[in-house]
Amino acid sequence: MPTHEEAIHTDVESLNKLSVASLMLSVVALVGLWFLGLSGLAIFAVGAGHVALNQIAHSGGKGRWLAIFALVIGYGIGVLALVSVATAIPTIIQSYVV
Repeated sequence: MPTHEEAIHTDVESLNKLSVASLMLSVVALVGLWFLGLSGLAIFAVGAGHVALNQIAHSGGKGRWLAIFALVIGYGIGVLALVSVATAIPTIIQSYVV
């Protein structure tokens, strides 16, 4: 007869905790970008999202879409930061030339 703990762990696949963490990091980075102008946490969100997808692919579990959503947000913040810097460069150069 299986014990209570065995019955709990055999029926349900577990949610990958790193995918949840990557989503939380991406949401905090998005809020930080909006209010504080900080986007540094997006790097950690992307890294954690890739590791979570790798863990889910190897060991199974749930949370694949959470990790993908975190990657979309993280890379979106990265592209937004890149475009912002690229559009600011001509203004910075012009201020030094004059």
